[in-house]
Amino acid sequence: MLYVMKVLLDTNIIIHREASKVINQEIGNLFFWLDKLHYSKCIHPLTQTEIGKYSDPTVVNTMSIKLDNYHTLKTEAPLDDKVKEVSTKIDSTTNDLGDTKLLNEVYCNRVDILISEDKKIHTKASLLGLSDRVYRIDSFLEKVISENPDLTDYNVLAVKRQYFGNVTLKDSFFDSFREDYKEFDLWYNKKGSESCYVCYHKEVLSAFLFVKPESEDENYSNITPPFVKRKRLKIGTLKVVSNGFKIGERFLKIIFDNALKQRVEEIYVTIFDKRQEQLRLISLLEEWGFKYHGIKKTANGEEKVFTREFKKDAAINKDNPKFTYPFLAKDTDIYIVKIEPQYHSELFPDSHLTTESPMDFTENEPHRNALSKVYVSHSEDRNLKSGDIILIYRIGETTPKKYSSTITTICIVESVINNLKSFEELLNACRKRTVIKDEELKIKFWDKFPTYKPFVINFLYAHSFPTPKPTLNDLNKIGVIPDIANMSRGFIKITREQFDTLVKFAYKTKK
Repeated sequence: MLYVMKVLLDTNIIIHREASKVINQEIGNLFFWLDKLHYSKCIHPLTQTEIGKYSDPTVVNTMSIKLDNYHTLKTEAPLDDKVKEVSTKIDSTTNDLGDTKLLNEVYCNRVDILISEDKKIHTKASLLGLSDRVYRIDSFLEKVISENPDLTDYNVLAVKRQYFGNVTLKDSFFDSFREDYKEFDLWYNKKGSESCYVCYHKEVLSAFLFVKPESEDENYSNITPPFVKRKRLKIGTLKVVSNGFKIGERFLKIIFDNALKQRVEEIYVTIFDKRQEQLRLISLLEEWGFKYHGIKKTANGEEKVFTREFKKDAAINKDNPKFTYPFLAKDTDIYIVKIEPQYHSELFPDSHLTTESPMDFTENEPHRNALSKVYVSHSEDRNLKSGDIILIYRIGETTPKKYSSTITTICIVESVINNLKSFEELLNACRKRTVIKDEELKIKFWDKFPTYKPFVINFLYAHSFPTPKPTLNDLNKIGVIPDIANMSRGFIKITREQFDTLVKFAYKTKK
């Protein structure tokens, strides 16, 4: 008998899905996949109770009818003692306790998965060891896309630079901006000849980014506490509809690249926290080092202000490199690691070589867009640590390989996962951030070495060397790899002096 996965949906997701006016596009993506995979869409009795409390009887009646499309849990699992323990530490309101009851259904295996955007639910899930079964919308979409590549219709997903005037203002994508800013349409039309970054999925606008460099003399009188004088990059407009393709991280790379190019000292954004999409965006920014600064008072209300220092001479956070990305630590170890050409361009689209065959890099898979990537290795040297630098060495395809093999990319180690006990652990560690397919991962990396299992390195894609990129022959000449034959398997450790020599050579060649 075929087992049907039971997915419990948080109340807020149901409300957004069944609302008369839907401005949350990612809800549509979520339900598309739930239906495509034939998962059972479940709701907790608490959801019915909460909806019944609405003051408008018409809304209550309409929503009650729509709830017939879901499977309501007939019984509630008794609250487990471990769940009670976590609840005592975290919960402070009646709503928190209600959320714990939803989580308890997962813990007691009454349902397989819970999807919720609530921060506290995810905190409690982590404490209960349920992080692999409790998802946000975007993480669930990433999961199902990576697990079902044959069912995925990418249909050309690409981030492109475009003029405001060429992006249709009437698109429903902008409805949420219009709700927040009365003057949005007027502001947008004035930007007609300025550049923005957009992404379309199935010909529907799904992401938009506008950044603006500002001088030290910019007027910030409506921001409290006041800004000190600095050259800044403002994230003027940013919205990403969750679709499982890591577009948010791709946009962060664009933001950081612009900040480097403009030589700013700080990046900032002002944002409301009214909707789940905004809260999720705030969480993403905080994950990459943005900190709450204060408020900005406007005619539309008070926005929160988040800032991120962007000084290359500032202290580097080696324990959490995302906080100071893309800057590199000066007192850490440096390694060269080899990557086969068929994997290289998929993982590092910005480091694509001019000598490679033309490809359509439309970043239509999560591993291309993600700044966080994984490398699977059987190397004997397993001493890499957070903050270390990895130089990506693309193995050449033509002979002599000393002219076709190149150093292309600088990366930063985020963490190392060792002592993997099962293939499932390896799969979970790699999923969404590697180009290696599941079957290949099992055959080549797990089954091939039954007594010597691999380990996984999580790393951040930081910089691409300019073209022409240093070749193995160049590495030999400048003394980074003195012996061309010394390109053994695994990681090749080099000194700081060798690294500095390589960087100077790469950028001097560019000039």
